[in-house]
Amino acid sequence: MTAGGGRKDVALRHRLAERGIDRTLWLLLPGVAFLVVLFCYPFAYGLGLSFQPKEGGGPFANYRTFFSDPYLRETVWITLRLAVPAALINVLASVPVAFRTRGRFRGRRTVTTLLVIPVTLGTVLTAEGLLGYLGPAGWFNKALLEIGLIDQPLELVHNYWGVLASLLITGFPFAYLLTLSYLTGIDPSLEQAAATLGAGWWQRFRTITLPLLTPGLAITFCLTFVLAYSVFPSAQLVGDPRGSTHVISIEAYDAAFKQFDYSLGSAIAMIMALVMLAVVALVLVWRSTFYRGATGGKG
Repeated sequence: MTAGGGRKDVALRHRLAERGIDRTLWLLLPGVAFLVVLFCYPFAYGLGLSFQPKEGGGPFANYRTFFSDPYLRETVWITLRLAVPAALINVLASVPVAFRTRGRFRGRRTVTTLLVIPVTLGTVLTAEGLLGYLGPAGWFNKALLEIGLIDQPLELVHNYWGVLASLLITGFPFAYLLTLSYLTGIDPSLEQAAATLGAGWWQRFRTITLPLLTPGLAITFCLTFVLAYSVFPSAQLVGDPRGSTHVISIEAYDAAFKQFDYSLGSAIAMIMALVMLAVVALVLVWRSTFYRGATGGKG
C-alpha cells in the first residue's frame, strides 16, 4: 500500500469516526443479536401467524372475529380502564415521594429500599396479600366493622378495584425509581437561584422543576402503562376474569392455550401491541411539545 493510500484510509476513518462509525460499533452486536432473536423474530412470526386463520376465511379473518365479537372487543376498553388510571396514579404519586427523597438525609437508603420492595414480591404474592388484607374476612374489613364504619364487608377484591390495587402496588416502584432518576438529573442550583430571587417552593416547582421533569414523566407513564396493560396474573387472582376484568391478555391466552387456536391468539396479541403503541405514540407526541434541552445536571 502506498503512502497516499494509507493517508486516504486514515482520513476515511477520521471522517467515519466523526459520524460515530468506528470499531466500537462492534460492541452493539450482542445487543442487536439479543433484540433480533428475542423480540424481532418472535414479533414477526406472531404477526405472520395472525394472518393464517385456523378456520380459513382470508388473512384478516382473525381480526374480523375479534372486532365483530362484543365480548372480545370489550377487552380493549376494560384493559385501558385499568392501565391508564394505574399508570397516571403511579406517576403522580411518585413525584412528591421522589421529590422528598432526592436529597441526602438519615435513613434515605432504608426508605428507598422499603419503597421498592414490592418489585421483589411479584404479582402472585402481592395478590395473595391483597386477598388476605382486603378480602371480606381480611384485616381491613374487620377493622372497619369493628369501629362501626360499615355494616357489611366491602367488596374490594375479585373485581376492578382488586386488580387496580395490585397494579398500583407493583407499578409504583418502577414509577418512583424512574421519576427519582429524572429528578436528580435536574441541577438544584436552578431552584436555588430562583429562591434567591424570592420565588416560593410552589413557584419554583411549577416554573422550573415541573417543566424540566415533564418529559421524563411522559416516559415514565409510557413504561408503567405498558406494564399495566399487559396485566394477567392480577386479573385472574384478584379480579373477575370472566366479567369486569376479562382483560385482553386473558383472551389471548385462552385462544392460544385453551382453544388451541394459536393464529387467533397471535392476532389478539397484535391488537394488544397496536393499542399500546398507539397510546405510547400519543404520549410521545405530547411530550415533544415540552422542553427537551439540558437540565443543567446529570439528566
